[in-house]
Amino acid sequence: MNEQSFAVRILAAGDNAPVLGVGGVQDRFMIDGADTEGRFALVQHLFEPKALAAPMHRHHDEDEYTFVLTGRIGAVIEGHEVVAEAGDLLFKPRGQWHTFWNAGDEPASCLELISPGGLEQLFRYFATLAEPPTPEQLIELAAPYHCDIDLEATFPVLERHGLVF
Repeated sequence: MNEQSFAVRILAAGDNAPVLGVGGVQDRFMIDGADTEGRFALVQHLFEPKALAAPMHRHHDEDEYTFVLTGRIGAVIEGHEVVAEAGDLLFKPRGQWHTFWNAGDEPASCLELISPGGLEQLFRYFATLAEPPTPEQLIELAAPYHCDIDLEATFPVLERHGLVF
């Protein structure tokens, strides 16, 4: 790291970090990749019951680490279905197909560490759209982030778990 000085900051629980979202998932942007010279980003996902965070997808440049704070988070990672509870960590390596959701009937939350940072900007962009994107638009919007989306693989997960997307 260079000699550039960064201001020390604390993001307290009650602080107003930007919270944006689409559908049943709100994102609290805690640390952007720009804050860390691109090394990582940290986003808190706040799920409504049975909300899907994202369709089945894979990114080619980032690893994701999902630390469950409250509730239960279900995930399919490279064909393996799991449920993580508060205190558990899900590792979603780059290049692996995955999706995740609130597996419970109560709200849930998790911290998502993205390394390197940058993909969080796609989450921000989705939240600015006036209308939910069509499947074709979703695929087109994710492409510049080196992210592939497989909607056909998403539908069975939605049906199997009664999820909202």
